[in-house]
Amino acid sequence: MLIHWLKQKRSIFQDGKDGDRFSKNHSDHLIELHQVAKTYQTPAGNLTVLNNIDLRVATNEFVAVVGKSGSGKTTLINMITGIDRPTRGEVLVDGLAIHLVGEDQLAFWRGRNVGIVFQFFQLLPTLTAVENVMLPMEFCNRLSPRERLDRALSLLESVDLADQAYQLPAQLSGGEQQRTAIARALVNDPRLLVADEPTGNVDSKTGDKIFELFENLVRKGKTILMVTHDLELASRASRTIHLSNGRLIV
Repeated sequence: MLIHWLKQKRSIFQDGKDGDRFSKNHSDHLIELHQVAKTYQTPAGNLTVLNNIDLRVATNEFVAVVGKSGSGKTTLINMITGIDRPTRGEVLVDGLAIHLVGEDQLAFWRGRNVGIVFQFFQLLPTLTAVENVMLPMEFCNRLSPRERLDRALSLLESVDLADQAYQLPAQLSGGEQQRTAIARALVNDPRLLVADEPTGNVDSKTGDKIFELFENLVRKGKTILMVTHDLELASRASRTIHLSNGRLIV
């Protein structure tokens, strides 16, 4: 069913031409948030999760986002990836005002320009590791089927998972699932990688390997925004931003 949905969405953007037109206005700042607020309506009343956030992230910067549970970290990155919309304010990524873009166009733009690593992997259980990695290319109609397979296998090899390519997620360890998710996030060669607690469910040795992989990606020109509870790990990023009660603490 998911594959059918992806093909329906893909058909909206024949040959990827519409997707490319969204990302032409490059600047020194890949991410810009202006007075971003997010408020949810709850039975107990309005709950403000983000409060007037102003943030700029430069191209080729590695930024760690830290803060206590409930401080707004995940909501912040959901604003930046377009998974959620601000109640007010502006969110620009690579010059695109993503808070103004329709859902279909935004999903396609995100597939081509943003790699997302979720805390709990979000791998499809009925697909093998290599099929999970290939999925974003299918969605965005990139490369031929043979080229997709070659690229997916190459990325799995880069995260030391070539020998697990045809295993289902349930047959992989937590660290192996997370590295598969990272390979999937990179498969369309996005400029921006956003990771939500990418080391939170793996052992320290695997966590170090994941961080080293991120450092290498930054050296190759990627911009990375990483949410983490690990202050020691955060200190190794090029910049750390702190959230407290929905506000940036400078």
